Amino acid sequence: MEQRKGRRLILFPLPFQGHINPMLELANILYRKGFSITIIHTNFNSLNPSTHPHFTFHSISDNLSESEAADKDILLLLSNLNAKCCEPFRECLATLLSNVTEEPVACLICDPLFDFTQSVADSLKLPRILLRTGGASSTAVYSSFPLLREKGYIPKQDSRLEEPVTELSPLRVKDLPMINSSEPERFYKLVRALSYDTKDSYGFIFNTFEDLEQHALATIRKEFHIPIFPIGPFHKYFPAASSSSTSLLSQDQSCISWLNTQPPKSVIYVSFGSIAAVNEAQFLEIAWALASSKQLFLWVVRPGLVHGSEWLEPLPSGFLESLNGMGQIVKWAPQKEVLAHQAVGVFWTHNGWNSTLESICEGVPMICIPFSADQMVNARYVSDVWKIGLRLELGINRGEIDRAIRRLMIEKEGQAIRGRVSKLKDMANLCLKQGGSSYQSLDGLVNHILSLEFLLRKL
Repeated sequence: MEQRKGRRLILFPLPFQGHINPMLELANILYRKGFSITIIHTNFNSLNPSTHPHFTFHSISDNLSESEAADKDILLLLSNLNAKCCEPFRECLATLLSNVTEEPVACLICDPLFDFTQSVADSLKLPRILLRTGGASSTAVYSSFPLLREKGYIPKQDSRLEEPVTELSPLRVKDLPMINSSEPERFYKLVRALSYDTKDSYGFIFNTFEDLEQHALATIRKEFHIPIFPIGPFHKYFPAASSSSTSLLSQDQSCISWLNTQPPKSVIYVSFGSIAAVNEAQFLEIAWALASSKQLFLWVVRPGLVHGSEWLEPLPSGFLESLNGMGQIVKWAPQKEVLAHQAVGVFWTHNGWNSTLESICEGVPMICIPFSADQMVNARYVSDVWKIGLRLELGINRGEIDRAIRRLMIEKEGQAIRGRVSKLKDMANLCLKQGGSSYQSLDGLVNHILSLEFLLRKL
C-alpha cells in the first residue's frame, strides 16, 4: 500500500456486470496507489458497499420504472439510464465537490457509455477520465464507423456477412459490432458519442496490455490525441483469494469442489456471460453437443439465459441423469477461480472482453460464440489474430461444436493453440512486474491524475 496522496477520486460505473467488475477492480488498484475512492452508483443493479468497506459509496436514483428496468432491449435501457440519471448525478457530484471536510477531488473516472458525464464534469470544472471496459481492438473498430458506413459495410446486409472488411483485416462484415434494438439508430448515436466525447476527456484507461493489442492502441493514440493508459489486466493485480466479489448474482462454489475431483485440462467450462440469451432450440443444441462430446463439462445456465424459461425446464426428461456425473450445471460460477483451476482445459465463451482477457490470463484456449457488440470483434481476434481459439462460424450448430471440442481437447491442433495462449499468459504476467508496460502505464496514470490539480486551477 502506497502512502496516502490526499486526493479523492470519484468513480461512476455503468450498472451492468461486465462494466461494474473492471471499474471496481480499477478502484482497488488506485486505492492501493494512495488515492481515496468514492463510488457513485445507481439504484438499478445497486452495489453492496459492505464488499468494499475501504470505499465511500453514494447511491443516486435512476427513476426507472419496473418495466424499464426489466427491458431486454439493452440500448433502450441504456438510453433511459442516460436520460434519467443526469440530474441526480449532477446533484450528487456537486454535493461531493462542495464537501470541504473530505480530501480534494482530483478527477472523475467514468464509463464512456454514460454520455451526459462530460457536460456535467465541464459544468463543475472537474477533469473527466474514461475507463473503456472493452478491448482496444473493438474500440478502434468503433472509431472507424463513419468509414464503415461510407463504404456500405453497415448497416449489415445478409448477403455480405462473409465478405472481408479489407480496411480492418481480418474482420468480416458479420464481425462488425452491433446491438439489436427496436431503434437501430440508437446504436449509431451511441458509437458517435463514444468517439466524440472521448476526444474531450482527459485520458482513456484500458483493461488490456501492450503486447496483446499494440496495433489497436497505436491506432487509438493517433485517433484521439489524449493520454492512453493500458494498465491491464486489472484482476491480476491482486491474488484471487484477496479480491472482493462484485458479482450481481450469487456464485455457486460447489463447482470448485467438483472441479477438484477432475483430471488436469479435462473440463470444458461453458458460460455466456450475464446478458446473452438463447432460444430453446439453441439451448438444446448446446446440451446435446456437450453430452455427445463425451468430455467433462461445467455449464453455467444463468436464470434467464433461455428465452421464456426460468432455468433447466427445456431439457428433456432424463437428460441430467444420462450424464452420469460427466457434467455439472450451475446458475452462476466464480469465473476467475474456475478459469484458474487446473482441471479446466477449454472455455466456451461469448467473448465479452472480461471473459476473453481472463481466459488469456489463465492460458485457457477458447471456443467462441459471440452474441453482440464487441464480442464479435473479440472472437475474430481470438481465432484469427492471436490464434488461441476457434470461432463457431455456423453459430450454435451441434456438428461444428463437436468438431471444435475435438480439435481443442484431443487433436494436435489443440496443443499448438494451448502453446500460443500460454505465451500470452506469460506476457500478461510480465507486463505487471516492475519495468513492464502496464506497470509503467499505471505510474503514468497516477502522475497524470496528480497533475490535474494544476489544470483544475486554470479552469
